[in-house]
Parts: sequence; structure tokens; C-alpha cells
Amino acid sequence: MPEITVTTCQGRAIAPHLEALAHLRIRVFRDFPYLYDGDLAYEADYLRRYAECPDSLFVLAFDGEALVGAATGMPLAAEVEAFRHPFEQAGYPIDSVFYYGESVLLPKYRGRGIGKAFMVERESHAKKAGFSTVAFCAVERPDDHPARPADYQPLHGFWHSRGYRRVPELATTFPWRDIGDHEETDKPLVFWLKELDGSTTSP
Repeated sequence: MPEITVTTCQGRAIAPHLEALAHLRIRVFRDFPYLYDGDLAYEADYLRRYAECPDSLFVLAFDGEALVGAATGMPLAAEVEAFRHPFEQAGYPIDSVFYYGESVLLPKYRGRGIGKAFMVERESHAKKAGFSTVAFCAVERPDDHPARPADYQPLHGFWHSRGYRRVPELATTFPWRDIGDHEETDKPLVFWLKELDGSTTSP
């Protein structure tokens, strides 16, 4: 059985893996809570932003030669307005924040410590690059959402165990099309933060 390997790359070095990463994102984000009905045209445009940012980071998990998981990040200052604006409006120093784009992993590979490795690699990169805070956002779905599986377990416990805190006053919306819908709708997202140096970045 091939060994699971985790590697990192930055900027345009992701080019050989962009198509596989696009398919991986579409596959994983179809599940609750994102319910993302993705398409390759959007994925190509989205991932191009990360590939063209020299300070972006990709953490890739391979089973042999197959890409089975990935996590991304880039300076918050290089992100789109939907993700920058809540921090700017609240008075946070966005130049000190490294933003996580996503963390996707095929279900059969979960529970093996790969998600933890994704966090560790991005935190280490951010700290070495001089960032004091790391952040990501997560979609908020109601507990009684009709598509919520009976055995669904949110990742809040894992995020808390890694030192992240939910910051309700930092929130945004971002549009995508849910499975079964005909049009995109704005989805509510709330940010989670972790201070890397033990200090606080609160305004």
C-alpha cells in the first residue's frame, strides 16, 4: 500500500496539480455543510489567484501519485474584498494575518492526522513569514438544515483543540450554488482566528 506523503509548494509551483486540486475541491465540497455544486471553470479562476500569488502556500497529501487532500493559504492582504473587508472594518491589521483558503481531504483518509498536518504546515509557514495571526472562515448552516446528515460531526472541536477561536463579529457572505439549486445565493461565513505569538490582534 502506498505511503501517504504530505508536501508543500508555493505560487506557480502548484501548476502540475491544479486540475487534480480542482476536482478534489468539487468532490469534497459537495458534502454538507458546503453542498457546493462546483464547476471546473470557476475552479480554474479561483485557483489561478492562489497560483499567481508568490506568497501563497499549498499543502498537498498524496496516496502514491493520487492527490487525496490539500490545504491552501495566502496573506489576507492578497485575498478578495469579501474576506478582507470584515477585518478592515473591525480595525484589524490585515498585513499581520495569514488566511487559510480551504482544507479538503477525501473521507477515507480522515482520522489519520492529515488534517493536523495541514494546520501545522500552514502555521509554521505563516510564522516564518512574519505573520502573527492565522485565520479561516467556515460556513454557518442551521442545525435543522434538511441536508444535514444524522451522523454529521462539525469540526469545531478539532479547531478549538488546535487553538483557534470563533470570532462572531468577524463575518462575511460568499455566493455559490447549492446542489439542487439553479442560482447562486449568498452563504453566511464566520471567521476563526489563532494568534501565533500568544498576543492578540484585536483592534
